[in-house]
Amino acid sequence: MQVVITGADGFIGKNLRQHLAERNDVDVLLITRESAKDELRESLANATHVVHLAGVNRPQNVEEFQEGNVDLTAEICDILAVMARDEGKRRPLFITSSTQAAFDNDYGASKRNGEVAAQKAASESGFPLFIFRLPNVFGKWSRPNYNSAVATFCHNVARDKPIQVNNADAEITLVYVDDVVERILQLLDGAQPNPDLNGFEQVQPQYTTTVGDLAETIRGFKASRESLVIGRVGQGLVRALHSTYVSFLPPSEFSYTVPRHGDHRGVFVEMLKTPDCGQFSYFTAHPGITRGGHYHHSKTEKFLVISGQARFKFRQIQTGEEYELVTDGEKAEIVETVPGWTHDITNIGDTEMVVMLWANEIFDREKPDTFACPL
Repeated sequence: MQVVITGADGFIGKNLRQHLAERNDVDVLLITRESAKDELRESLANATHVVHLAGVNRPQNVEEFQEGNVDLTAEICDILAVMARDEGKRRPLFITSSTQAAFDNDYGASKRNGEVAAQKAASESGFPLFIFRLPNVFGKWSRPNYNSAVATFCHNVARDKPIQVNNADAEITLVYVDDVVERILQLLDGAQPNPDLNGFEQVQPQYTTTVGDLAETIRGFKASRESLVIGRVGQGLVRALHSTYVSFLPPSEFSYTVPRHGDHRGVFVEMLKTPDCGQFSYFTAHPGITRGGHYHHSKTEKFLVISGQARFKFRQIQTGEEYELVTDGEKAEIVETVPGWTHDITNIGDTEMVVMLWANEIFDREKPDTFACPL
């Protein structure tokens, strides 16, 4: 494929071109604001597919809406229509529009008029047309105070700047840039459009939240460095928001320190806590040092010796049954503690022992579920 991307230096353009650059079956022809008219025409002539992302959404003058959202779209469509007529080559055209096209404001009207121009040209010349009416798009490489509230909130919170929430209850509909790119790639690769949408494309999933919840979630990402408690950032909207927030961290904030507790035995460091899936930490032990010597009623743990040699001892607190095992950093062996069995771990090697630890719940000083019982 020879894919032309207009607006290649924009937010969605940067993400799309990066995904395409990872493939060896696509050549990408980039059109930016600096590209000359002849360059646009030449690129379109060499294209097999055209993804038109260029547009204007925050101009200095209202007239720029017409130039950037209608005139440029019409120009591209006219070129494709002529090529379809003269060469018989009907290059598919992908256009990013906006849900604002359904409303009577200057921006929405310009996006709607751009859609109409594309629909007319496609109908008359027969080239395939895919129109994406997008709500608020967010993700890495978006611009604060330009692309979306998400970008502005993430940028400001990551830099300890205030954010402005005029109406916390106002609803906002969002789509993640990776999902936008994925749907474009699917169609480029021959996926069939939804016939019920009459030439329009709808990116899924779409997320609806409030501006207040959005701000609170993003503030929570920053606060997690102090509390060590991170929410469910592995799926859905929170996953996408967390990825976007982290992408806005300046390099000076790529790292942070956590408390380090040390005594004669070694050190203990908590790394990460979750509201409902426990916490991660690690500890060290000098040669000959024993840690533990307690049992739990419900809490469970998983130990992984990273370096050094360890002996784990267990005793069932009522029957007295005993069990012992030895492991070391070369085995990648998980050792679990079992409720009702007292346990300890001893460094039986000649070097410092380092052990990773996962507990299924956050340690609660008021209810620690940890009872001393030496072996």
